[in-house]
This record gives sequence, structure tokens and C-alpha cells, in this order.
Amino acid sequence: MDSKDINMKRRSLMATLFGTAVTGVAASSTIAQAAPAPAKVPIPVQEIGKLKLSEEEWKKRLTPAQYDVLRREGTERAGTSPLNNEKRAGVFHCSGCDLAVFTSDMKYESGTGWPSFFTTIPGAFETSTDYKLIYPRTEYHCARCGGHHGHVFNDGPKPTGQRWCNNGVALVFKPA
Repeated sequence: MDSKDINMKRRSLMATLFGTAVTGVAASSTIAQAAPAPAKVPIPVQEIGKLKLSEEEWKKRLTPAQYDVLRREGTERAGTSPLNNEKRAGVFHCSGCDLAVFTSDMKYESGTGWPSFFTTIPGAFETSTDYKLIYPRTEYHCARCGGHHGHVFNDGPKPTGQRWCNNGVALVFKPA
């Protein structure tokens, strides 16, 4: 085998590997970019006014798991929320103050183990940058009570490309 044969085989191998990688990326992008269904649940119009409570009042109002996530910015274990499998039409509310934050039409299966949404009800959240994992992440909190809900990432489906990754204990679902 001369050097010309070796170079041809190397080129064929590289073309095959590159083609497989591109096909895999295209396939995974297609899956991640699935378009959401048309809206079926009306987006509630609501007054947001701020809710301020003492830490003792929050402890009385919330379960220990809700308190850890909403007030201490904790994270529930992936795959533990019953809301991961919630498929009914309805509205998701903040478990701290009952503010409507997502509709069921905004929810999608991200495969992360947390309830995920591609957008929010306008005005429901405020964001900040957190560095708890060293690199910056966009964290979001309820606009009414300031409760921590999760983080938003830019790897979600169309039309926004966003994944609002929410702790299930920070939400209460109300069927339509």
C-alpha cells in the first residue's frame, strides 16, 4: 500500500466520520426544536404586587422542601416531581404566592428530570445571574414573592430556544 492509498483511505474515513457526526447533530437538533402546540389555555391577566413575609411566616406557609427551594435557592432532585408527567390543560402557579407563572401549553419534555417550559406568562419572573457552579447561569425568581424557581438555558425548543427549568416543588398545578 503506497502513501496515495493511505491518504485516500484516511479521507474516506474522515468523510464517513464527519458525515455521521453531522447527521447525528442534525437529528438531535430536530428533536430538540419540536414546535409547541397552538395555545389552548388562556394566559391569565393578573396584578403582580409584591408579597413580603418574615422568615417565620414563610416557614409556616411552606413545606420544608418548598422552603428550601423558594427561600434558600435549593434544588430538588431530578426526576422526583409529579409535575414532570403532568399533561392536562391548566395553569402552573408559584407555590409561595399563587401567582400564575406558566400555562400547560408552555410545557415540554426536556429530558432533564425537571418540569421545563419554553416561555413564561409575561411579567411572572425576574432574573439574576448566579455563579454557584462557577460559570454564570440565569436564575429566575417569582416577581411577586421573590421565590427561587430555577434557571433558564438557551437549549430549548422553538419558538424561543429557551428552557425554563423549574423545581416542581416551587409550582402548584391547577387544571383548566
